[in-house]
Amino acid sequence: MAPSGLFWWVGAGVLIVLELLSGTFYLLMIALGCIAAAIAHIAGAAADVQFAVAAVVALAAVLVLRRSRFGRKSRKEASRNGTSSSRPASRRMRRPTKSRSCAAAVSSSRRSSARDTAPNRSERRQFADLINRTKGGRG
Repeated sequence: MAPSGLFWWVGAGVLIVLELLSGTFYLLMIALGCIAAAIAHIAGAAADVQFAVAAVVALAAVLVLRRSRFGRKSRKEASRNGTSSSRPASRRMRRPTKSRSCAAAVSSSRRSSARDTAPNRSERRQFADLINRTKGGRG
């Protein structure tokens, strides 16, 4: 059964709606292929030519999108990760509160960053107990 022109227009409409929900441009490029196939149908092309036109136009549009700035992911430096400081978050000092001195704040900052990276003995024991309880006491 040969696709009618309505097939291509409905397909393009559905892809455009899905594109609006996803936030990418790739479905829009495939919708352009469907629109090109609908135009080929209006021109009187056979069904196999319509499918070929849809595939070629969609593929070309996706390739053009990949080469544009909209198709590339922006790479950010991992150490900046949403912070305004040039120092990595693990190296930044916390501001001292009014109840502690500056030296106490720096030393507690260093202790908390070391504590965050490696669990202490009681945390390891609690984790082992939790694992044993979930296994039903086996192990």
